[in-house]
Amino acid sequence: MFESLTNALVFLNQILDAGNTITAFSLLLYSLTFNLRDRVARAFAVLLACVTAVYFMDVLVGSTASPAEKELWLRLQWAGIAFVPAVYLQFSDALLAATGRPSRGRRKFAVRISYLAGIVFLALAAAGDWLAGPLRLGAGASYLRPSLFFYAYTLFFLLGMGSAFLTLWRAYRRCLTATSRRRMRYLMVAGVSPALGAFPFLMLGGPVFARAPFLLWAVVGLSNLAVAFSLILMAYVVAYYGVSYPDRVVKSRLFQWILRGPIVASTVLAIMLIVSRAGASLGFPNSRAVPFAMVAILLLLQVVITLVRTPLERWLFYGEDREDVARLHLLEDRLLTTGDLRQFLEAVLNAACDLTGAEAAFVAAIGPSGMELEVAVGGESLPGLESAGPELPAAERREVDGLGSLFLWEGYSLLPLRQEEGGAPIGLLGLRGSVEGGSLSAEGVGALHDLVGKATVALTDRFLQREVFRAVDRLVPEVEAIQRMRAAARLGGTAALTSPLASLPPDADLANLVREALGHYWGGPRLTQSPLLGLRVVRQSLDEHGGNPVNALRAILKNAIERTRPEGERRFTGEWVLYNILEMKFLEGRRVRDVAMRLAMSEADLYRKQRVAVEAVARAVVEMEAEAAHEAA
Repeated sequence: MFESLTNALVFLNQILDAGNTITAFSLLLYSLTFNLRDRVARAFAVLLACVTAVYFMDVLVGSTASPAEKELWLRLQWAGIAFVPAVYLQFSDALLAATGRPSRGRRKFAVRISYLAGIVFLALAAAGDWLAGPLRLGAGASYLRPSLFFYAYTLFFLLGMGSAFLTLWRAYRRCLTATSRRRMRYLMVAGVSPALGAFPFLMLGGPVFARAPFLLWAVVGLSNLAVAFSLILMAYVVAYYGVSYPDRVVKSRLFQWILRGPIVASTVLAIMLIVSRAGASLGFPNSRAVPFAMVAILLLLQVVITLVRTPLERWLFYGEDREDVARLHLLEDRLLTTGDLRQFLEAVLNAACDLTGAEAAFVAAIGPSGMELEVAVGGESLPGLESAGPELPAAERREVDGLGSLFLWEGYSLLPLRQEEGGAPIGLLGLRGSVEGGSLSAEGVGALHDLVGKATVALTDRFLQREVFRAVDRLVPEVEAIQRMRAAARLGGTAALTSPLASLPPDADLANLVREALGHYWGGPRLTQSPLLGLRVVRQSLDEHGGNPVNALRAILKNAIERTRPEGERRFTGEWVLYNILEMKFLEGRRVRDVAMRLAMSEADLYRKQRVAVEAVARAVVEMEAEAAHEAA
């Protein structure tokens, strides 16, 4: 009986090894995708790469019966094992630096030395029997016999991990808020399992565990489960570093990634192995049921995730904000876009044409600047409509029972669209031909009146949504600044909130925002909707530019470019190259090829120097923001 249970545990651990490989690799992709710019996230990504290598080699060892191949994979496994202490030192150093205690040289030196030691141990493992000897088999497990330098690695592992967790403790003590202290505790507890899971304990106690195979595989199974849970918990904490999104957004994004990544992939792989093993036990070693089972479980999981993800997110992550977030989701789902409005109004106009026999029709909105044609059917152009002012075009007025006032203009019957009786019209519905007199029955007049009402409602909703969008455009820069300060305050405390530059994004993000704004310097959404509009220096210069924030930002960018200008007369020398690139590329709007030819450099070299020039402008913007903050103080 114990032999059957042991075999079942061995098979279960093969699935868990594969699941841990998938989980670590998936979380590695997450870190590389969303917050690679942050130092903590980069260190965690290296840790995930090491864990992925360790467990992937375990999977390969368990999937082969060749002793030579097993030994090869076990030696290659040291590509991950050898660097675990160094990675933990780097990770803990990055966390302590994030709390406002950067290294003064000693921690960075220790990290570099530990990486050099990892390279030495990897070379020893690959070169021969200096660190790990020949292959040993026992209790269904495969491991290498320890050699002299393995005990040196064990000492290196203990010293490195002890130093790393001491640094983590220092980082924990520097955390100021309850949330940051709680998350640092998560890291300290969860960080133990991946380190222990990566260490080759079988090289130390293999002969002892061989006498109790059931206990061995039970412990390995529990360790694998702990590693999977710990990796997810660590990824949850690290996901907050380097981003300024609200907590619910970070949680939701990671939750969805885990559902559609590790859970789906691991479940599909487990089903494949289980069905394959079941088929072999029944005498069908290459069962054709395997691919069908994989496809079925994949589709089933997608259906389940689609159904349960949103309710679970609202229940787990939104808390007291559920109603506010639900309203935002409702707006997103029910939003009347320009395409939706055009489609609906086309249906209204087609129905009106069918009802009245008109050959063409249109709906136009009346705004402060004049008529704006929303949609037209029938193929006729209306050259004089949009050139008209906000008042109704000069036209003959008529009264029609059931419809009220209408106007005859250029062969069209114009029906005003009013939000309320007697109010100012917000638009016009025009029909080619006349709808007065006896051309329509009473039922037809009533139906046309209903169509006019539907067009009015659609235009009204569209105007309201435009006001919402304008409010959002004004709100977004301020909200982004608050979110950045809130994210910084998790670890930085008072200094993060009182610094005059607290509202600025990180350097890399700021340079990207400056580059985008310069790219649309003479007009475009990356300038008119830039988060840079919320800068204090921009707000302070509004009066100088007629209250127009876009013009104010354009002037600030130009001043920042001027700050990069060297002293003296302009020349085309190396000293002037950054300023010349900024002026010709952005202020004058020249093409890349023309700028490269004028400066006698390749386009690739131009792009590299342009990046440096934009970073210089970003630094100038930071200086101007600091000056504005000091003036306000």
